[in-house]
Parts: sequence; C-alpha cells; structure tokens
Amino acid sequence: MGLLEGKTALVTGGSAGIGLASAVRLAAEGAHVFITGRRKAELDAAVEAIGSAATAVAGDIADLDDLDRLYETIRDRGRGLDVLFANASVASLGTLEQVTEEHFDRLFGINARGTLFTVQKALPLLNDGASVILNGSTNVDVGDEGLGVYAATKAATRSFARTWANELKGRGIRVNTVTPGPTDTPALAALTPDPAAFHQHLSARVPMGRLGRPEEVAAAVVFLASDQSSFTTGSSLYVDGGLNQL
Repeated sequence: MGLLEGKTALVTGGSAGIGLASAVRLAAEGAHVFITGRRKAELDAAVEAIGSAATAVAGDIADLDDLDRLYETIRDRGRGLDVLFANASVASLGTLEQVTEEHFDRLFGINARGTLFTVQKALPLLNDGASVILNGSTNVDVGDEGLGVYAATKAATRSFARTWANELKGRGIRVNTVTPGPTDTPALAALTPDPAAFHQHLSARVPMGRLGRPEEVAAAVVFLASDQSSFTTGSSLYVDGGLNQL
C-alpha cells in the first residue's frame, strides 16, 4: 500500500521538471493523478511515462475557462480531489530598468492570479482533509538581480498559503508551500543562453555544491500530500541544499 492509495491528485504544470517528477511519485504512491499544462505533446509523453494512473487535460491556468474545463473532467470521475499541487509557474529575467508591462503581467498572471484561481476553483472538489501544496521559491528570501518580479510572485504565493491554511482549517484542509532552491529543470536552463555556466554558478552558491533534482522536490511534495505531514499546515518546506539556511 502506497502513502496515497486510492487518492486523487492534481498537478498543474505536470508535463516537465518538478511537476512531472511529482506526478510520477504521487502515482507511485497509489494516487490517480491529473496533470495539466499548455503543451499537449509533452502531456501525452508524461501520461505514457506514468501509465494508466494519469489523466492529462491540456490548458493554461491563467485562462479561467481552461480551469473550468479541467475541474469538470475531475468532477466527472466522481471521487473529488485529495491532493492539489499548484506547481505551474513561469520565470524570466528582468531588472527594474528592463521590466515591461508584458513581463509583469505574464508572471503575475500565471504565478499569482493563476495559482489563486487554481485553488479557488478547486474548493468544491476538495475532499475534507485534503492537502494543497503551492510551489514557492527561495528567491522570496533574497534579492537576486533580475528576478524581482518573479520573486514578488512567489512572495504572494507564500502569503496565500498562510491565509488559505487559516481559512480552510475548518474542513481539515492543509495548505503548505514547497520551496525549492536551484533545481535542474528545463525551465532553469531556459533562463539563460549559457545553461552550463549558469548551472555552475548556481551550484557554487549551494552549500551542498550542486543543483537539486526534480525527484528530490517531488519527495517533499509526497510528504506534504500524505498523512505523514498531518500536523503541518501554513508552512514552507525548503528543499534547497542549505542555500537559504546556512
């Protein structure tokens, strides 16, 4: 018996990186996992990798109609939702001088607005005692150049988790944030034209001397999703190799 046997989970941004690794682990622990993302080909590949325990629904969390369609699909299965990992987010670089209206609106539209409505629209489906996990970032705690808007969206996410944990406690629903440090994902590589040098620079800053692996973050997601974290809510679980701790 897995930690999540018979449960139903949703992972947004579940076709690559941390989202895909988390979907794989949740399914391995016995959950039926719905995954969503904007690229259908990647979603199809993810379902093939996970197997019959996965269902893909293409869509954009910034599009409320897409969210409605996603939750209608989950509702049709008739078992509600026990785990929601609101993972989908985007990052791009831009200093204060460089930030444009489009840059700001895209990051806040997906990372903050999209996350809010992902959770709000899930409320009628969330079973009592469910676990909601938001994807945070260690950038909330530092002032890395070029990541001001991205960090601000993740600060909003961290604040949401605290407030929602308080608002949903009456239903026994726990809300926590998983907070990865630099993690070796396609999204990290896409931030720069020289991924190898960027990875080396980030690894040198991490006390453990390397980037995290998506599977390591996924292990923390499973912990927060399961009854092993039954007395944990409103928290932020850092998976950062000691970056923001030492």
